[in-house]
Amino acid sequence: MSIQLKANDLVRSFRISRTTIPVLRGVSLEISGGEAVFLCGASGAGKTTLLYTLAGLETPESGTVEFEGSSLYDMGSDRLTQLRNRRMGFVFQSYFLLPELTALENVLVPAMIAGRTSVEKGSELLARVGLSERLHHLPSELSGGEQQRVAIARALINDPAILFADEPTGNLDSHTGEAIIELLLGVARSDARTLVVVTHDEHLAQRGDRLMRIEDGRLALPT
Repeated sequence: MSIQLKANDLVRSFRISRTTIPVLRGVSLEISGGEAVFLCGASGAGKTTLLYTLAGLETPESGTVEFEGSSLYDMGSDRLTQLRNRRMGFVFQSYFLLPELTALENVLVPAMIAGRTSVEKGSELLARVGLSERLHHLPSELSGGEQQRVAIARALINDPAILFADEPTGNLDSHTGEAIIELLLGVARSDARTLVVVTHDEHLAQRGDRLMRIEDGRLALPT
């Protein structure tokens, strides 16, 4: 498999009052197309910051990220926004569904931004994640697990090459969380998509192709 995502010597810190807190301390990694990689570590270790930096959501102080041969932080903001919309899918811990929209309408939002809305495809994706009977329900009418399934369908609507998931089971009970991880792995593997997941749960992280453990802003055990 060819290298799809590559980071070199990423450095990132935050300032709180007069104190500078280092978060990423020179992280380098490579992820091949079609891999399922889990980033695991304790709270505050830097895993979410790393995910956001790999996905073009958070600019590093130094270092580079290349996705499919293009340097994310050397391109203009408009091009980066378009690339994220069309080539990347995102699943977050808090779902971020629009409360006034139905499940189907939420799924279609990224497609609307890209100018290629397909109600049929949105319906098919909701059926794929087990929600064929919930298309017209509002988020408030869905359980946490169902809302996360809507978020996964939304992440898939533009047929992305890579899925980024930040603590996708963080608001779910253990049984539902395992089902969500299996769903993510299933849709990624069946479509040969790359999957990058942040989790603090090493039991879930063992299900991927590779586990990268982050400690104090560094990759402690790339495998």
